[in-house]
Amino acid sequence: MKRLFLLLAFLFASMPGLFAQNTISAGRAIQIHIKGVPSEDSTLISGTYTVSDGGTIRMPLLTSTIRAAGLSASSLGQSIEAAYRAEKIFTTPAVNVVSNSEQDLEEILVTVGGQVQSPGPVKYYRGMTIWEAVQSAKGPTMFGAMGRVKLTRGKQVKEYDLRKPEHMNIKLEPKDNINVPQKGPLGN
Repeated sequence: MKRLFLLLAFLFASMPGLFAQNTISAGRAIQIHIKGVPSEDSTLISGTYTVSDGGTIRMPLLTSTIRAAGLSASSLGQSIEAAYRAEKIFTTPAVNVVSNSEQDLEEILVTVGGQVQSPGPVKYYRGMTIWEAVQSAKGPTMFGAMGRVKLTRGKQVKEYDLRKPEHMNIKLEPKDNINVPQKGPLGN
């Protein structure tokens, strides 16, 4: 009986450590999978997310961020479901969150260079557009040619006119490079 009591005491003493491992913290990687939504939305939303230093995550289609730090994976899943229902985006989403990473996620970046106010790497988030990346670099300088912005992805280079709405919404991928060139003599 004494051994059983000691075993139970040991288990209860180690419980806080077990619960702490299941709590989501800032800088951690979490996997989010959503079901009960159209397949194209599921593809857009499901994936790996990084909890920001402020303890939040940004989910596609939602207008606000969601508090993640300090929550369990199931509580965060319920919060995400409630947010999609509250904003009337989905009626019956089913969200599964997996938070088993014990290491910080390497920060995912895109690089914005050339004629922008603050050239260099900017934090990438799922669904980020080329326009948002340029704005994250504090926008173009007065010499920046927004009509000839180059996007380099791997070995492929494409040019976009960010004065056109259809080009502003080009989705980025991690490690993309954006270059805002200098205006030419004619101002373009």
